[in-house]
This record gives sequence, C-alpha cells and structure tokens, in this order.
Amino acid sequence: MRPRHPLTAWAAGLLLVVPALLVGCRVLDEDGPTPVPQLLSLLPWFAVPAALGVLLAVAARRRALVFTAVVVLTATVWASLPHQPQLVTSYGLPLAQVRVLASNVEFGQGTAALTEAIRRERPQLVFVSECDRACGRALSAAFASELPHRASVDADGSVGSVLLSAYPLRDEGVIPAAMGMPGATAVIAGVPVRLQLAHPLPPVPGQVDSWRRELGRIEDAARDRTGPLLLAGDFNASQDHAAFRSVLEAGHLQDAARLADASRTPTWPMEGSLPPFVQIDHVLVSEDFTVRGIRFLDVAGSDHRAVLTDLDLRGGR
Repeated sequence: MRPRHPLTAWAAGLLLVVPALLVGCRVLDEDGPTPVPQLLSLLPWFAVPAALGVLLAVAARRRALVFTAVVVLTATVWASLPHQPQLVTSYGLPLAQVRVLASNVEFGQGTAALTEAIRRERPQLVFVSECDRACGRALSAAFASELPHRASVDADGSVGSVLLSAYPLRDEGVIPAAMGMPGATAVIAGVPVRLQLAHPLPPVPGQVDSWRRELGRIEDAARDRTGPLLLAGDFNASQDHAAFRSVLEAGHLQDAARLADASRTPTWPMEGSLPPFVQIDHVLVSEDFTVRGIRFLDVAGSDHRAVLTDLDLRGGR
C-alpha cells in the first residue's frame, strides 16, 4: 500500500539512520571515525528515535519501512544489553577482602570531597585520575597512615594521577600516554596483584586515533598479565566501544559493575546542563576476584562519579 503521508515516511527513515549506523558498528565490532565513537556513548538512548521511527513507519503505512524500523529497534535494544554474561569464574576460598575506590577529581577540583569519601569508606586501594600536584600532596598527607604506599605521575592538570595503597608496592611503571597511567604490584594476602590506573584520552574529534592507541596500550598491559589484575580508572569509554571491549577480552577481565548488575549506571557528566548518560569509569578484575558490591559516589567539584567496589581476592582452585 502506498503511504498516505510521504513526509512521515521520510521522517521515519531519517530517525532510523543513526541507530542503524551504530548497531552496524556494534555488530562489526568497530568504533569507526568521528562522530561514531562519540555517538556510541549514547547507544542505549537511540532506542528512543528508533521507537519513534517504528510509530511513524506505521503511520505512513509502508510495510517495508515498518519491517525495517522494527528490525532497527530490535537490534538497538539487543546492542544495548550488557556486553558480558554475568558469570562468576573465581575459584578457591576468599583470601582477603579489598575495597577499591576509583575517582576522577577533574583537575584536582574534587580533592576535598574525595578526601571525605576516603575517610568515610576506608578503601585499601584508591585510583585517582586528574590529580594534580596539590591533589597528590593533599591525599598523601591526609592518609599517610592508612594508605602509606603510592605510585604516581606527578604533574599538573589532567596529566597527574595517583594510586594510593594500604599494601606495599613494587615494580612501579607507567603506560605511555598523554595523561598519567601509573601501575604497580601489591602483595595482598601473600598474592602479587598487579594494579593499573587507566586514563586514556577522550574520543573527542581530532584525537580519536590517540584515544584508540592509548586504549590499545591498556589492552596490551591486560594481555601481558601473569597473575591477578585490578585495572581501574576513567577509561573515557563505555561497554559500547569496541576498544574497551578489547581490553576486557585481551585480559579475560570482568567489569565489576556488570558482575554487580550495574553496568548501565552512568558516571559522566555530573556537571552542566545534561544529566549523566554514560558509564566511563570502571573497575575491571581478573577471574581471581569476586565482586561483593559496588556503589557510585557523587564527588563535589568533579564531573565524574567515583566507583567504590568491594572485592574478594580468592585463592587457587
């Protein structure tokens, strides 16, 4: 049947273009060029225009368009499902309970609020992105007794990063990147655990290649692990980005938020006119850990929520 409203049919088609493009990238496991990586951050929300496309297609009375719209909507919903199965693969009895806090303090502006959160929550490991020199000094002084060990990139602005630990650290190193990504090995209950802070560049226009390259270096670090790994920070990527999924797969890692059934809780942006719409702050764990719980904390002065995760480090089979 010919459409009664040709303009309605055109409007339905236009509403389906971007969701179809993003679903195609998801199926092909590609992030594509600008503006695709930026739009992938909004992938679940594109179910709304896809649904409107279905309604307009029905109103236009074009059967082929209705079928196409339903396929695009179904595929968009499918692509928005959590990336990984909710599996627990850890073996052995718990050796230690570990509380981890990962926070981006936005050029150090959230230092005071993070200090209060650390005092209140008492984590054993703290990963802090965009922690400038003043932030690093303040946190080290405030928790000299509770978290006396640190690995850091001491720099100004967004480049500075600090990893604070209740456990002694060794084998410190840094993943080469525009912003600081320090790492070290902690011995927890007699088990060496590799700790790595992640903070690649964001995929803004003009630096998507750099974003992809830095996530690739994180992927290499995950792939090269020889024991338990805890990888946390501001990844500037969500589960809808192929580059982030590659990190998970290379290191056989699980997103703690997924294991806690919270993989769609947004962590950014916490400032400005837009509500938070995407989770780009993550705590990733190897199969040596199980997740007991996760919470997302508002940090005054920062445009990110912090991720607080309770883990069990488990022994061998």
